[in-house]
Amino acid sequence: MSNSFAQTLPAGMPPAARPWLKEAKAVLSLGLPLIGAQLAQVAIQTTDIVMIGWLGPEHLAASALGASLFFATWLFAMGICGAVAPLVAHARGAKQPRQVRRSVRQGFWVAVAIGLPLSVVLWQMEAILLAIGQDPTNSARAGGYVQAMLLGFVPSLWFVVMRSFLSAMDKGRVILLVSLLAVGVNALCNYALIFGNFGFPRLELVGAGLASSLVACFMFLGLLVYSVRHRKLKRYALLIRLWRPDWPLFREIFRIGTPIGATILMEAGMFAAAAQMMGRIGTSELAAHTIAIQCVSVAFMLPLGLGHAATIRVGLALGGRRWDDIGYAGWSAMALGMLCVVLTVVVYLLLPVTLVDFFLDLDLPESQAVLDYAVVYLAIAALFQLFDSGQVIAACCLRGLRDTRKPMIQAALGYWGIGVPTALLLGFELDYGGAGIWLGLAVGLAVTAVMLIGRFALRERFHLIQRV
Repeated sequence: MSNSFAQTLPAGMPPAARPWLKEAKAVLSLGLPLIGAQLAQVAIQTTDIVMIGWLGPEHLAASALGASLFFATWLFAMGICGAVAPLVAHARGAKQPRQVRRSVRQGFWVAVAIGLPLSVVLWQMEAILLAIGQDPTNSARAGGYVQAMLLGFVPSLWFVVMRSFLSAMDKGRVILLVSLLAVGVNALCNYALIFGNFGFPRLELVGAGLASSLVACFMFLGLLVYSVRHRKLKRYALLIRLWRPDWPLFREIFRIGTPIGATILMEAGMFAAAAQMMGRIGTSELAAHTIAIQCVSVAFMLPLGLGHAATIRVGLALGGRRWDDIGYAGWSAMALGMLCVVLTVVVYLLLPVTLVDFFLDLDLPESQAVLDYAVVYLAIAALFQLFDSGQVIAACCLRGLRDTRKPMIQAALGYWGIGVPTALLLGFELDYGGAGIWLGLAVGLAVTAVMLIGRFALRERFHLIQRV
């Protein structure tokens, strides 16, 4: 422990508490910029929705059709490339700079290996949407939108690789800075390309897709230039012998990352299924569900950012074979996540009308029913987010241990074996409606949280980490 840090500790603090506070400070120091970067991504997506909405509801509906399949695919690919984070953290903790470079290099390879085939499939978006019975005009618009976004598909995965590297190097602030700049770049590109301003042609949805691709390239290049020019990061020489394969490490990224991508996709699928269930109940319930989910999604960025930090901190401790620090890192991140949940719970319980007012004109008579449902869903979300925070941070801690396959199976059981059937039972068979669906989601997340936290506790407690 450094002298400067020791001086920040309260006088009389028990020695046993010092490593916990030290690790909590490290998790928070890395996690806060990553939380900010996640919120910036939300801002980019929100800007897209708002500016596409200015074109009219038809264009907004078409973009939603294309984006739903595009981002589901991207999340899976992102999860695979995200395996670079624990690998780099492990190599850094073990003081193996060559392994750091090799991990990043193979991350670039994996991004191409998975990004190009998926791009070929998504290029057929119009045909896919027509095959599932969507409107031809909307399908054509969505197809052009997705094809324009695909130009940035691989660069966006390269950004994930660079973000993983810089997170493991404790450079979260530059990730935050680039993400914040990207919000402005995205708005300018949208304004120019969607509506034909600044001398550019009016491309409408295609322009929105091109703007997304340009932003993906901007974010990747921003992190890459910083990394190759930074005085302390130059020694990793990330671009040296970029063409050289490392097949064992290439396969290791897929081994660790594929379950991560599948887990993310299953969780997103559970919430997509919940939206479909809500649509069967009624329009007001679906509108209320959409508002509540948006509130939950923003708040979820807090534990998600801390989870990313926990992956790095656990990976560093694993690489350095500092077994006690694995527990300090994991449990500190979970405790901080619970504190974040307390803040959101207070907001959900005390200010639900204020939150709903951001999305609805409450003076309209038809808004009252939506408000009533949304208040109930936000109250359940107070319980919901407690479990959601626990399960995502525990999963991230296990990723730091390079343990992803069995946690994927546990998540599948929790999400789809427990959560979705319980939502169907409570929502329809027992006639609790939308509240039953939300309670079902909470039960699924609770079961998942218990299993994942229990797995991390066993591995940390009995040092079952040498086997990864």
